[in-house]
Amino acid sequence: MTATAARPGSTRAGGRAERSARPVLLAFLLVAAADLAGLLAGAETVHLVAKPLLMPLLAGYAALRGAPRPLVAALLFGWGGDVFLLADNDLAFLVGMGSFAVGHVCYLTLFGRGEGRGRIPAPLVTGAGYAVVLVVFLVLIWPDLPADLRIPLTGYSLLLTAMAWRAGVFGPYAAAGGALFLLSDALIATGTAEWPQAPAPDFWVMLTYIAAQALLTLGVLTKHRTWTKHKPGA
Repeated sequence: MTATAARPGSTRAGGRAERSARPVLLAFLLVAAADLAGLLAGAETVHLVAKPLLMPLLAGYAALRGAPRPLVAALLFGWGGDVFLLADNDLAFLVGMGSFAVGHVCYLTLFGRGEGRGRIPAPLVTGAGYAVVLVVFLVLIWPDLPADLRIPLTGYSLLLTAMAWRAGVFGPYAAAGGALFLLSDALIATGTAEWPQAPAPDFWVMLTYIAAQALLTLGVLTKHRTWTKHKPGA
């Protein structure tokens, strides 16, 4: 047992943080439900209010659960991307994409640390599969993208695909979250390219995005806690 774990005050503080995390998680789930319902109902005002609240709530929940700092940072950079993408112009799109890109760097940093702590390395076969999907998708969508977005979107897609692949280091929840993040952004890209869309396209973008961030958070928290319990001296 570590010296910190041996302190009763530390244990009580951890218990209080756990209890405080529950209402924050509930608030996140309620806001997510409101956002998705608003999108289905065509209530744009609900979406404008709810979307910027999602990632701060999820980041707050993760922080209260003792999440690694790169996870909290990734969620907050996701919040920056969410806010900028609410504006309907190319500059805001690029800035928002840049904020998400920094978030993916935070995720990759976290996944790199996880791999170094005895977790299963990301399988090369999975990486090859992601690479094939990325190349095929870019070849198909390239002619339909606005010329000024082609290079930035390609660079971002490479980073996102790397994140989705490496997410498997933190187990199946995180792996599913990485895949859904890739799907969500692919849906955004097809809309930018003006490909035919499913009914209520914004609903599907947000559903896959919210699920992605939630599953990434769940996967990291689950594996982080397991590692912390079993590390030497714990």
